[in-house]
Amino acid sequence: MIILYILVGLTLIYALKLFIIYELFRPEIDATLEKDPAARNALEVILLYQGLHAIIFHRISSFLLRHKLRFMARFISQYARFLTGIEIHPGAKIGKGLVIDHGYGVVIGETSIIGENVLIYQGVTLGGTGKQKGKRHPTIGNNVVIGAGAKVLGDIVIGDNSYVGANAVVIKDIPHNSTVVGIPGRITKQDGKKIDTGLEHSHIIDPLMQNLDELEKRIQNLEKR
Repeated sequence: MIILYILVGLTLIYALKLFIIYELFRPEIDATLEKDPAARNALEVILLYQGLHAIIFHRISSFLLRHKLRFMARFISQYARFLTGIEIHPGAKIGKGLVIDHGYGVVIGETSIIGENVLIYQGVTLGGTGKQKGKRHPTIGNNVVIGAGAKVLGDIVIGDNSYVGANAVVIKDIPHNSTVVGIPGRITKQDGKKIDTGLEHSHIIDPLMQNLDELEKRIQNLEKR
């Protein structure tokens, strides 16, 4: 009977922990359920999604850093990297609703600022350039999608509702409502319309192909004349 009471007590404690995590990280959990069709329920996201685990560890390490416990903050962040394959510096500032999909190989630098409802795929780097002190990492706006393998480098700003294509290298500011692809990143504006922040990549416009299409239309118009 004593063993049964112990098991029931442990189960209740574990359930309480899950509930607390759900309440504290509801924006991230809800965003994951909305954007990832593979996510079936909140419990699955809490237990199995390393992107959420990395964000939880970051909240802890960020708290420690704010209270001047720098070594412990870095220790927690490095432990999180070991467990999740995602490295987030304790100094990075992250808004609500961040989703790190798959996430392995993601690096978010010390002075990075990430807005709300951002979606980041695996292999993304928000990195610095040079050895200068102070703000040296990107600022990411709200509702931004950063595709797999993309590199966003330096103290630059990615505008709200923008999409950074897979493997793009971005080293300059990007306006709101833009798509960026290629190396170096090339901008294709989308008439001020908000870009879908789901997992669908097919809406990305390739500027090179767009220019070729426009050139072909001009040639056709000249031939008609």
